[in-house]
Amino acid sequence: MLASVLESSWLGEEEIPCRSRPDLFFAESPSDIESAKALCADCPVKEQCLSGAVERREPHGVWGGQLFIAGKIVARKRPRGRPRKDEQPIAA
Repeated sequence: MLASVLESSWLGEEEIPCRSRPDLFFAESPSDIESAKALCADCPVKEQCLSGAVERREPHGVWGGQLFIAGKIVARKRPRGRPRKDEQPIAA
């Protein structure tokens, strides 16, 4: 999907971070994901990228400076093995 987005007519010849390091925008590591989001900060097509990702319901990756997981924007990716943030108490 990224290849078709990178060939979009609205993109033109703009220098954008995801052209040089596309794997970073689909990384598993929370620190890599934060790096990708930071690279998006000054991207000239950030708004178009984000609105396109929302419209396409991108399943995962960093798009327009936002992280998508299961088609939804999430603030941060938690590392594997951590307990759920909203863990329910165990009934006695």
